[in-house]
Amino acid sequence: MTGHVYRVGVVGCGTMGAGIAEVSLRAGLDVRVLVSAPDRTEAAERRIAAGFERAVAKGRMTPQEHEAAAGRLRITADIADLADRQLVVEAVAEKLDVKCRVFKALDAQLADPAAVLASTTSSLLVNDLAGTTSRPQSVVGLHFFNPVPSMPLVEVVLTDRTSAGSAAAAEAFVADALGKEVIRTRDRCGFVVNALLVPYLMAAVRMYEQGVAGAEDIDRGMTLGCGYPMGPLALLDMVGIDTFTAVAQGMRENGPDLITEVPPLLTRMVREGRLGRKTGHGFYQYDQAS
Repeated sequence: MTGHVYRVGVVGCGTMGAGIAEVSLRAGLDVRVLVSAPDRTEAAERRIAAGFERAVAKGRMTPQEHEAAAGRLRITADIADLADRQLVVEAVAEKLDVKCRVFKALDAQLADPAAVLASTTSSLLVNDLAGTTSRPQSVVGLHFFNPVPSMPLVEVVLTDRTSAGSAAAAEAFVADALGKEVIRTRDRCGFVVNALLVPYLMAAVRMYEQGVAGAEDIDRGMTLGCGYPMGPLALLDMVGIDTFTAVAQGMRENGPDLITEVPPLLTRMVREGRLGRKTGHGFYQYDQAS
């Protein structure tokens, strides 16, 4: 692909999908968000609107900019509406079979053979997704971080089949259009950030599980002793215990040299609905889900 990306598609409107749509709209791009069913469109609209409202409240966006951005958004349940997109970001569940189905469907729909297909996966191999398409040279990973509007980094993941043009278009979208920092990484389990972060977080979970120290003391140890802005267990609550567990399990399957075992406590917390801030209870209790 040559030139700038103006027409962006986002598949999925959960936390990551909504965040990517929000920053793309704020960058002045034309955005279409694909949801799984027509009855999901209103919830998607509310989620993205809530992000705009927070930005306005914090003085990061004017009401007029909010209105203009909303006018560039279309939410649809019909994948054919993504046919003219120059770049599509997949942001669905962290499950290989689910993502592969999305990539196959997008491959069949996108009219431009050079349109970039990107995945937000944080634990799966991008090459496995590329292999389900007829255009593996156009497939990249774009690993955004949560919350997308405030986190400055995106990992751009390139497979051995990604073309120079697709790599350049993806990096220009992230850096020039969205104004975020880029680190380029090859396609390996966990890429750069999660290959370092996930083992650290799981060590904190094991420490808590074994009764070595309480949650507050573990977190204070890392914030006060190492200068980290947030302790590991508080970070897990913010990310979501279910989200992190899915990432850890994916890394266990794809990179057993990095992850040997997922702590049983995590799967138990998911089963009990203790997912962190979004349910009001994780390693800490919260006044309300957020």
